[in-house]
Amino acid sequence: MSEQNLEVCILAAGMGKRMHSTIPKAMQRLAGKPILAHLLQSARALNPNQIHVVIGPEGDSIKSAFPDIPVNWVTQTERRGTGHAVLQALPHFDSDSRVLILVGDAPLLSTETMASLAATEAPLSVLTAMMEDPTGYGRIVKNESGCIAEIVEHRDASAQQKQICEINTGVMASSAAHLHHWLPQLVDDNDQGELLLTDIVALANHAALEVKAFLSEDLLEVTGINSFSQLVALESALQRRRADMLLASGVHIVDPDRFDLRGELECGTDVTIDINCVFEGSVSLGDGVSIGAGCSIKDAVIEANSVIKDYSVLDDCHVGAESQVGPFARLRPGTLLHRAVRIGNFVEVKNTEIGIGSKASHLTYLGDSVIGSEVNIGAGTITCNYDGVLKHTTRIEDHVFVGSNTAFVAPVTIGAGSTIGAGSTITKDVEQGELAISRGKQKSVTNWKRPEGDQ
Repeated sequence: MSEQNLEVCILAAGMGKRMHSTIPKAMQRLAGKPILAHLLQSARALNPNQIHVVIGPEGDSIKSAFPDIPVNWVTQTERRGTGHAVLQALPHFDSDSRVLILVGDAPLLSTETMASLAATEAPLSVLTAMMEDPTGYGRIVKNESGCIAEIVEHRDASAQQKQICEINTGVMASSAAHLHHWLPQLVDDNDQGELLLTDIVALANHAALEVKAFLSEDLLEVTGINSFSQLVALESALQRRRADMLLASGVHIVDPDRFDLRGELECGTDVTIDINCVFEGSVSLGDGVSIGAGCSIKDAVIEANSVIKDYSVLDDCHVGAESQVGPFARLRPGTLLHRAVRIGNFVEVKNTEIGIGSKASHLTYLGDSVIGSEVNIGAGTITCNYDGVLKHTTRIEDHVFVGSNTAFVAPVTIGAGSTIGAGSTITKDVEQGELAISRGKQKSVTNWKRPEGDQ
C-alpha cells in the first residue's frame, strides 16, 4: 500500500460525560496540549491523503483550536455509536483508499503502530492489546486459523470468554470499498441502541473475509480516557516514561515523579533538573546546565553551564553560557542574555538584550531595552518603556553603573562608562563618562514634632 491512498478517520465526537465538563473530551489537555492534538500530530506524520475528524454538534471549539491543520471536519449531529460516526465520514472516503480508523480518546497511539496497522493487507485489521485485567473491555475471540471470529463486549461475554486477556482497542484498518459495503448494513439491535463499528467483524466473517488481529506491545499507546481519573493516570504514566527516557540518556532528574514535560526537551551532557519543573514548547539545555526547583520554562535556549535558580519563569528567551537567573526571576518573550549575565531575584526582563557580564541582581524591571557589557543595574531600577500609546527603547551602553531606585523614561540613551546616581529619574540622554543625578534636594527640619493622632 502506498502512502498516497491512505486516509485517516479520527472519531472525536465523544462528550466525556464522566468528566462532567463543558469542554469536549477531545479538547481536554494531556501533557500541555489537547488530546486530539496528540493524534493529529502522529497521524500527520503518516502523510495521508486526507485526515477526517468526526466531531459532535458542539465541535466549533475543536475546529477553532486547529486553524492551520488541513483536516476534513465531519459533524455527527446525533451520537448513535462508533459505526454511525464512521458513516458520517464515509461519503468523503476515496473508493480506492485504505482507511485507518482511530479513536479520539486514545491519544498516544504512535505513528509507527498506525503505519504498521495500515500496512496490513487483510480486508479488516483490528488493533488489539493484552491486559492482565481486561474487565470492561471487548474480548477478541479467534478462530482456529488465528483470525478474529468476533469481538464480544464484556457484559455479553461468557465465563470462558471473560478469561480472554486480548482486548479490542477500537482502532481498525480496512479498505474504503469494504467500509462502503459493511457500514450501511449495521443495525442498532443492542442494549445501547447504537450502530457499533465492531459489528463489521461479523459482517466480514459472514463474507468469509479475513479479520486480522494486530497486537500492540505498548499498553500506554492504547490506553483510553473517559474520566479525569483516567486522564490523570495517563498523564502520570506519560511523564514518568518521558523522565525515564531522559534519565537513560544521562540527564539527572532529581525526582522523575515530579517532572513535567509538555513539549520537546533537548539536553546536553551533565544537565541537572530539580523537582517540580515544567517544560513547554521547545526547550534546549546545553552541557552542564542546572535547573532549580519549581521552574517553568517555555520555548527557551539555555546555553552551557548556566544556572536557572529556583522558581524562575522563562518564556521565549535565550540565555547565554555561564549565566545565572533567579531565584524568582522572570524572563519574558524577546529576552536575550549574552554570556555570564546575572539576573537576580524578583527581576523581570522583557524584549531586552543584555551584554556580556552585565547584572541586575534584584527588584528590577527591564523592558524594551538594549544593555551593553559589564553594566551594573542597581536594585529597584525600571525602564519606563510605555507612554500609554507606544513602546520606547532604553539604551544603556557598556560599563554603565546604575544606582538603586533609578527610573529611565524612554526613549533615552545612557553613554558608555557613565554613572547614574541612586534615586534618579532620567529623562534625557547621558553622555559617555558623565555622572547623572536627578533627585529632589534633601531638607531637614529641626525641632520638628510629629503631630499626635487621636487617642
